[in-house]
Formats: sequence, C-alpha cells, structure tokens
Amino acid sequence: MSAHPRLSLNQATIRHASLDEALEVTAAGGYESIGLWREPVQAVGLGEAARRFADSGLRLSTYCRGGFFTMPEGPARRASIDDNRRGIAETATLAAAGAPGSASVYVLVAGGIPEGSTDLIGARARVAEALAELAPDARAAGVTLAIEPLHPMYASDRAVVSTLGQALDLAAPFDPSVVGVTLDTFHIWWDPEVLSQIARAGAEGRIATYQVCDWRTPLPADVLLGRHYPGDGVIDFATLTAAVEAAGYAGDIEVEIFNQEVWDAPFADVVARTAEAFESAVAPHLAASVII
Repeated sequence: MSAHPRLSLNQATIRHASLDEALEVTAAGGYESIGLWREPVQAVGLGEAARRFADSGLRLSTYCRGGFFTMPEGPARRASIDDNRRGIAETATLAAAGAPGSASVYVLVAGGIPEGSTDLIGARARVAEALAELAPDARAAGVTLAIEPLHPMYASDRAVVSTLGQALDLAAPFDPSVVGVTLDTFHIWWDPEVLSQIARAGAEGRIATYQVCDWRTPLPADVLLGRHYPGDGVIDFATLTAAVEAAGYAGDIEVEIFNQEVWDAPFADVVARTAEAFESAVAPHLAASVII
C-alpha cells in the first residue's frame, strides 16, 4: 500500500495519536512524510522523539506550531519569544533526523488581539517585531519561519494575519530561506487576490508549505473544527493547486484537518481516507498530471 509520494499527513488530522502511534500509522499507510506537532514531541522529549522519528523512515514536511506573540512587551511576550526559539531548535533537530528531503519549516500562527485590547494595528506591528527578533535564530539553525495567514474569522483570537498578501508583506524584509509563508486552502480560498498572491509568493521564493483541506457550511459552533477532507466542500483545488505548482512549489503537500468526527475515528481509517481524498481532489492537478 502506498500513498501519493507528495502527500504528507499533518499530525493534527489524528490529533489524539501519540508520537509513536502517529509515526506507525502514517508509515503503515504508505506515506513518505508527516508534519509533526510540538506537544507529542515534547511528551517524550526532543532527543527521544528525534530517535523514534529517524527510525520511522519518514521525512518531515513541517513542524507545528509557533507564533502567538502579539501581546505587548512584558513577561508573557518574553516567554513566547523564548518558546519560539526552542521551537526553532526543535524543528532543526527533527528535520536532521528525518529521511532525506525533510524540510526545516516551522509554521507560525501570529496570535490574536490581546485580551482587553482593540488595537489590531498594534498587534500586527508586534508580529513584525517578533519576526525581526527570531530571524537570526532561524537563520543560524537553517530553519524557515512559515507565516500562516488564517481566515479572518480567527483575527480576534488566533491570527491577526488574515491574507496571504499580509503574510508576504511581513516576510518581505527577510531572506526567503529565513521567512516564508504557509498556504492553507482552508484559510485562503475565499480571497479574491489569492491567485496573484500565490504567484507573488512563488516569484519571491517564499512558499514554505502547501496545506489542503476543505470548507463546508454550516460551520460548527467551534469554528476551529470546521475543516473537511479535500473534495467534501466548496474549495477549488484544481485552480489553487495548479497555481501553487505554477509558482514553483514542488515539496510535500499536507492534509491538515481539525474536525471532531475525524478525530474520533480510528487512526488507520483517517489515514486511508485522507490518502483517498488527496488522490481524488488534489493529485490530478499536480504538475506531473496537468499542463499548466
């Protein structure tokens, strides 16, 4: 059994799996790549996690997630910056342990508006300041900080960076190997400028990762859990994927799903269903099978 060679399972799709369970079920499903999350890695310790990851034979597509540094200067902000420095180091260690082709990509979610504040402009400015502070660490570690714009419905509590254009503007002062962007279909599909911004991201060499899942309404009460398997909603994967391919991205493509029903299903079933959805909705539009 083998999955598409560019398909990666983002570990959030099987959120309740331990590191060992995630590695085992992903490899057994014929995948070559996985996107790891910090909590399961930290549960066993970085050194042990790197050893187990190396034994899995999988490569690393991304490491999730850092960011959450929109608060004003003070102890909480210092703790966040320090935690992100640790995340950068963890990314480098795991990428070095992974199979050939592993990516040193650390996904950043900016954070929302600080509690008690309405200063959206100030929160966005502090994202730029945090990137400037973390960029030297990323450069030294050989890690790419991948800013992920989130759908505007998350601007208040999760990410004040809402569009790909905003993410690219934040990345612009830095070398593309140090600061890039995350393209997640769930968050960017609605943007009328998305195709031109994907082209811009490619021209600037800033596409660090491409993540796919689908959008379907009505959204659940917890809008964080509104993601679906590719092909189960309204997102035009043909157009978006062709644009990402034309922009020059040739790396792993992650399926990242936050959905309670998916999380409650057996891990092996989710791994198999993810591969089937990817093969149907995304794979036909990759460069090897479509003329762009």
